[in-house]
Amino acid sequence: MNKIDGLHHLAICTADMKAQIAFFTDKLGMELVALYWMHGVENTWHGFLRLNDESAIAFVSNPDMKTIPATIGQTHAGNAGANAAPGTMQHVALRVDCHETLLAMRDRLRDKGVPVMGPVDHGFCASIYFAGPENLALELSYSKTALDQNAWIDPEVVALAGITSDELTQYKAPTTFQDQAGAVAQPVLSETEGPHLTNYPPGAYEAIMGIPDERIWQLVDHEPPVKIS
Repeated sequence: MNKIDGLHHLAICTADMKAQIAFFTDKLGMELVALYWMHGVENTWHGFLRLNDESAIAFVSNPDMKTIPATIGQTHAGNAGANAAPGTMQHVALRVDCHETLLAMRDRLRDKGVPVMGPVDHGFCASIYFAGPENLALELSYSKTALDQNAWIDPEVVALAGITSDELTQYKAPTTFQDQAGAVAQPVLSETEGPHLTNYPPGAYEAIMGIPDERIWQLVDHEPPVKIS
C-alpha cells in the first residue's frame, strides 16, 4: 500500500521572495504561514504558503540566486507544455475542490490582471493555466473522477517508454516492503548507485551521510523563530 498520501511542500528557488509571497497571497489567496532562516543552510530564507495544515508551497531564497541566469527551455519550461532540462520543474498543479471553485479562481486571477487559459477538460480532471513570477508555469485543477489504470495507461506510450509487460505489472502494483522501524543502516556510498544528492563542497556529502541518524535528528534548532507566550 502507498504510504505517501499527499504533498507536504514543493520547494521552489526564488531571487525575489517578496514578489512570490505577494503573488501567491494576493492573486491566489494563499496565506503566508512561515518565513525563517532555512535550517542548516547559510544565508538562506525559507517561506511557506499554506495549502492546508500539512501541505504548502515553499520558496527558498538567498542573494546568490540573483546571479544564476534563467533560460526558458533550459532552467524553466515557461508554460505547461514546453521543454526544460531533465530533473527541473515543468509546471506545478494546485488542487481545488470543484468546477465552481475553478471558475471562481479564474475570476480572481483575471480580475487581478493575470491572463488565464481554460478550463481544459482532461477527462479525469479539469484545469486552468497561468504564469507566476520568475517564469513559473502554474495550473489549478480538480479531479472529476479517480484515475483508472486500465483506461489511462496507453499501450503505445508504454512501448515508447521501453516498459515491458512484466515491468508494467510491477509498476501498477509495487511490491510490498516490510519496514523495520528505522533499523536499516545507511548504504555504503561507494557501493551504491544512488541516486545521490549533489552540489556539495568536496567531501561534504560523504561527511553528512556519515553522521549518525540520532545526531541528524538533533542537528538544527527546531524551535520557531518567534517565541509565543
